[in-house]
Amino acid sequence: MVERLLVSGVDSSTQSCKVVVRDARTGELVRSARAPHPEGTEVDPVAWDVALRSAFADAGGLADVSAVAVGGQQHGMVLLDESGAVVRPALLWNDTRSARAADELVAELGAEHWANATGSVPVASFTVTKLRWVAEHDADSAHVAASVCLPHDWLTARLRGTLEGVTTDRGDASGTGYWSPSEGEYRADLLALAFGREIGVPRVAAAYEVVGEVVGSWGAAPGAVLAPGTGDNMAAALGLAARPGDVVVSLGTSGTAFAVSDTPTADASGVVAGFADATGRFLPLVCTLNAAQVLDVVRRMLGVSTESFDALALAAPAGSDGLTLLPYLAGERTPNRPDATGTLAGVTLSNGTPGNLARAAVEGMLCGLADAVDALVAQGVPIGRVILIGGAARSAAVAAIAPAVLGHPVLVADPGEYVADGAARQAARTLLGEDAWASATWPAAAGRWVDAPPTPDVRTAYATLRDG
Repeated sequence: MVERLLVSGVDSSTQSCKVVVRDARTGELVRSARAPHPEGTEVDPVAWDVALRSAFADAGGLADVSAVAVGGQQHGMVLLDESGAVVRPALLWNDTRSARAADELVAELGAEHWANATGSVPVASFTVTKLRWVAEHDADSAHVAASVCLPHDWLTARLRGTLEGVTTDRGDASGTGYWSPSEGEYRADLLALAFGREIGVPRVAAAYEVVGEVVGSWGAAPGAVLAPGTGDNMAAALGLAARPGDVVVSLGTSGTAFAVSDTPTADASGVVAGFADATGRFLPLVCTLNAAQVLDVVRRMLGVSTESFDALALAAPAGSDGLTLLPYLAGERTPNRPDATGTLAGVTLSNGTPGNLARAAVEGMLCGLADAVDALVAQGVPIGRVILIGGAARSAAVAAIAPAVLGHPVLVADPGEYVADGAARQAARTLLGEDAWASATWPAAAGRWVDAPPTPDVRTAYATLRDG
């Protein structure tokens, strides 16, 4: 009988830390747990350490685990001094105080220069803009900062027991704004431009490289190895076993559409972020600010349950009898309209019904993501499969209407912790090595296929409102 090998994958997200323990050869889920993170856009990284230890403990510990990998929220800025101590609370991706810094950096070099250099045009979420903000607004921290790393880098170093020789991976590095996916190297000139001087950065580990061992203080067995880890979107792609031609539409509080691609992208409009993935390929991505929360708001307006909301939306006709919702309830990032608000248009005496409003909310949310998919296609990204994930994907109305709005059949993935699962998959492949991994039987994304006749008139009405 073959001895079972276990691996653990971590999803250290904005809201919480989730841990899964899986069989390294089959991917079978053995146990899981989660622990909350503090709210806010500025967090002491020690809180991530505390949550990770709690989640590991609740998941049965690491004594029988042979490899660990961390998937973490992208873009966050962790500043360290010469001794490796944290200089100031980390600024997270959703901290927008660096919006002006982003505008300044783009103006200084031009959007096309940034896109060609790093695959992306800086926005407030990117680490490079947060470095500029610290340099301008927190001189004491900037003075003592010796290096900068990302949340997943810091947690991986904590698991390794030392902040000397911090490592990252190409996926997470590609979201900093100072690493080039196409060249596979840091852009020291852009880093110095942002921060005003040179500052240390983590070594970019190779895909599936062993970057160290988990120290005993975490309760790990001797010899438990650490995989490189990666950013959350890259880990989700691993968790879904996404391949070139797959476009993943994720419907959380905000929305993303990203694709696995064999070639890098460089979109000077800033709509598509030209990220790398965790395997050696690329992960062009579009982010919207309004997804599941749009449905939450309209459901609250109607005063109905989730099930009733779905029933109302499904009973209404495609196009909502002319009712159109532009769902920029939190402003919007794609297109870049931070001060925008939502707009409900086309209201008449006859179409102002709960069902039409519910369907307009679903169609409006999906139109925003359809625009994101179109932006990927405009960058030459091929579409084979469209995979729908995230909390809102569990809505019966969203699942039924998505293929009509997106214009493609949709694989509605089974609910899962895809970021943590992707980290576990990376840990397994790192532990087993290429030869043994070739015989592993981890499953691909499971779910159900949904198709519906396209509704181009819905996209046309939305575009008219969007551009009007």
